[in-house]
Amino acid sequence: MNYGFVIDNRRCIGCHACTVACKAEHDDPIGVNKTWVKYIEKGEFPNTNRNFSVMRCNHCDDSPCTDVCPVTALWEREDGIVDFDPERCIGCKACMQGCPYDALYIDPETSTAAKCNYCSHRVDTGREPACVTVCPEDAIIAGDMENNDTEIAETISRQEVQARKPEKGTEPKLFYVDGDEASTTPGTTGRADHYMWSDAPHQTEIQGGEREDFDLQRAAESLAESNVSFDESAADGPRADGGCACGGNCQCQRDDDDSTIASDGGVAAGSATHDTADDSGGSERTGRSRTERAYELLHEEAERVYDVGEDHYKSWGWEVYAYTWTKSISAGVFLLPALLMAFGLIEPSTTLVGISSAISMVFLGLTGVLLIADLEQPARFHWVLLRPNWKSWLVKGAYIITAFGGFLALMVAGWVLGLDVIVNPAVLLVGSALATATAVYTAFLFSQSKGRDLWQSPAMPIHMFTQAVVAGGAATALLGLGGFDGLVGPSRLVLAGGLLTHTVLVASEILTPHQTADAEEAAARITRGEFARPFWLGAIGVGIAVPLVILAASGISAAIAGAGLLALAGLFAFEYCWITAPQTISLA
Repeated sequence: MNYGFVIDNRRCIGCHACTVACKAEHDDPIGVNKTWVKYIEKGEFPNTNRNFSVMRCNHCDDSPCTDVCPVTALWEREDGIVDFDPERCIGCKACMQGCPYDALYIDPETSTAAKCNYCSHRVDTGREPACVTVCPEDAIIAGDMENNDTEIAETISRQEVQARKPEKGTEPKLFYVDGDEASTTPGTTGRADHYMWSDAPHQTEIQGGEREDFDLQRAAESLAESNVSFDESAADGPRADGGCACGGNCQCQRDDDDSTIASDGGVAAGSATHDTADDSGGSERTGRSRTERAYELLHEEAERVYDVGEDHYKSWGWEVYAYTWTKSISAGVFLLPALLMAFGLIEPSTTLVGISSAISMVFLGLTGVLLIADLEQPARFHWVLLRPNWKSWLVKGAYIITAFGGFLALMVAGWVLGLDVIVNPAVLLVGSALATATAVYTAFLFSQSKGRDLWQSPAMPIHMFTQAVVAGGAATALLGLGGFDGLVGPSRLVLAGGLLTHTVLVASEILTPHQTADAEEAAARITRGEFARPFWLGAIGVGIAVPLVILAASGISAAIAGAGLLALAGLFAFEYCWITAPQTISLA
């Protein structure tokens, strides 16, 4: 048994009965929706049409939300339904980052995540989901896709169906008959402040901020620079929805034969009356660049005229990028002195180990405070340890941090008691391994966030470790200024090497072409959009260029310490850009 949905767009009339029935069935508060209808309008009068798309949880066979949830509040049932238990949820919002379809939100009344659960309580009693029952056109089909006698299995086998973002590998089970690309691919249309009949609720508007306007030209450039393939000849024929791709500038309607006219006033699919000299010509034959072709694809005047607010938008805020910063400092301030002593590059010192362990404990404690502060249900934070889902890197990270914190406490205790064992190379290497794990585990957590294409970089573990090295170089430079003269020279070399490596990794992750349009757009927003100033001025200028100049010009401890402080400020700016920018990309 494997339950799924089919939305027949040939029947859907956009009446919102499914949305109302869902809210009534689950008694959902105003402002949030488990299922909703998006309207997309295309073309120019008189060649126009409107497309409806019902959006909801895809109940994926390989659901990323269940993998990343640290407390198994989300799970896949034996019948294929992805169910949810709000009584277990801690409100970490990791599921919102993991879902590529923006299907989860934080319920303002329960402060827990919520989503479509296929009306599992109805299914368990032999009934259909409420949205299926109420649809006046039978446009929503639900049932067991593995039973060949069901309507949904017959529809999938007989009709050409589309799914949203199949390239994510989540194996979604929400299919569309006659699905429209502009509806299923959110990046092809911009989000408006005002929709038909309503204002568009949005997190930045609620918080008093402003959202960056949709830039069609930049979207076309991002699409062209990505590795996404598109049909180069599509502009020389009818649109996939049956409308005219020329924007009304051809002689599509020059004949009186109504058989050549689609229902929306454009060219009917398969019609041969389109006025073109070469129906197979692509961008190479017409001399158009890939960017121009991408612009034409996006410039079908597809407009999002009705939608709901995006619940994922910046759901991980300042607490998260602050925690990655404090975690890097905590790992680095212990890691660098420990490795230098373990390999005999500086004289062993119980005082240095004790002080660096104490500083590391302080920043590790701040990391824990920030992690708990980001939870919608902070009183349940201990459930990550007591009710763990071992697939989630939030759980693995929590245990790594706990182990590292316990080790640091023992090191501080050994320093206070005057025990020489804390400078034993074997002990220092164990601590270094824990510090490294603390630094890099977040990279694997981000890789579980399949809704964020920019975070899927294979270099992220190396980059997280490099950031810890930079933070460690900065911290040890300050320790050198405080009296540990043996750290001055090594901290200068480590800080310079770390910043150079950091520069290379930033360039590889942000400035090089990306495989998806969403990743390309997120990088564009960092380099030349909303986040350009903190990135170029803060992360690159203050955080890399100026410290490298100082380190090259002077070897005195005060100058190295100053360069370290600037590097730490730059790391914070980079974390802000890297974590926030991908969350501004539309997922639905």
